[in-house]
Amino acid sequence: MLRHLLLCLPLSLAAADSTYFPPPDADGGWREAKNEKDMRQNAGMDLSKLEPAYGVTEKSTANGGLVVVRKGWLVYEKYFGKASRDANPDMASTGKGFCSIACGIMLNEFKDKIPEGLDTKVFTEKYLPQALPLDDPRKANITLGQLLSMTGGYWGEGQTPSGIVKGQTKILQPVKGQDVREIDESSLRVPLWCDPGAGYSYSSPSPHIASIVLRNVSGMELKDYIDERLAKPQGWGAWNYCLYRGDVVMKHANGAGSTALHATDVMRFGYCLAQNGRWKDQQLVPAEYLKKCQSWLPYNPHCPFSLQWEHNADGHVAGAPKDAFWKSGAGGFCLYVVPSLDLVIYKLGGKDGQYDEKLTRIPQPAPTSDRANWQPIPGASFSEGSMQGNNGLWRVLEIVCASVRIE
Repeated sequence: MLRHLLLCLPLSLAAADSTYFPPPDADGGWREAKNEKDMRQNAGMDLSKLEPAYGVTEKSTANGGLVVVRKGWLVYEKYFGKASRDANPDMASTGKGFCSIACGIMLNEFKDKIPEGLDTKVFTEKYLPQALPLDDPRKANITLGQLLSMTGGYWGEGQTPSGIVKGQTKILQPVKGQDVREIDESSLRVPLWCDPGAGYSYSSPSPHIASIVLRNVSGMELKDYIDERLAKPQGWGAWNYCLYRGDVVMKHANGAGSTALHATDVMRFGYCLAQNGRWKDQQLVPAEYLKKCQSWLPYNPHCPFSLQWEHNADGHVAGAPKDAFWKSGAGGFCLYVVPSLDLVIYKLGGKDGQYDEKLTRIPQPAPTSDRANWQPIPGASFSEGSMQGNNGLWRVLEIVCASVRIE
């Protein structure tokens, strides 16, 4: 009965009840529920209901895994292919969530420099001198909140881009996107498909431009800012952005993604978010900003995507609580956070190339298993950003949430 009452508490109260935070892996790492009894008694989860989520994961990608933390207990951790606890795969667009959280920290830390916060029109000499002179006068009206919610009007990416206007999908023609050789300039010069705020389109230049704002306001590179404000306080191990692309060393980390962390450190990041931004005695992430990540915002009235996170405020994932929010990435990666259940889920995926240590120059462990003959299931979908056709990712979330024992 008490557990049920705790789950019904407001987010801030439920999170404040948690006092456990894991030490770095080098110092012992997460406390673990090592068997079904421990899982049930310590974390309130049913292993028999949880294991099917791994089955879905294993069938969906060549490499990957499933890691679950509830109430500060590492209750499930299993990998296949090139994935493992100490691997540093290219998490692709899952890294957009890290960029967003860094921006939220920046807005709080430097509020005197950017007092209008997310409402700031950033295409100015103060915030984005790199963008001047503007190639489209409409860009002068783009706010930071719109960039972080993919509604600045920037053209969607890929060969089949689309836009969404008040829930209705519009097909767009492909345009040239980012160039890793000149990541700033190529992002800033992507054209607009609509007026700022008039529609949503999944466009990687948008969060990278937000990261340029962070760089200009804080005076720090995105990677260094994340390292100081999140990685060091939480005790991450070796990590990097995938900065090395063939013969190109990227000048700046891409705010659009390609973070490369150990799986247990991804869980530290997610656990901090589930604890309302708190880590031990520090408020690392503003609680107000996290609430915005879980809610409909005026920056994006078109679809449930706020500040780089898909959210469930409208209940479109029926088997998950409405406060759940998550960020997916190409190859089948996804980090899910469900604060009301004190639950964090990390689904790893990835093609072989996403595990190439040349991307990060961090040595990678040997493969967990041989997946050379793996073939995808026809019709399986783990698409990112489209708000359609990604039921595979939603299914993993629903299965894990169903394994939580509410007594």
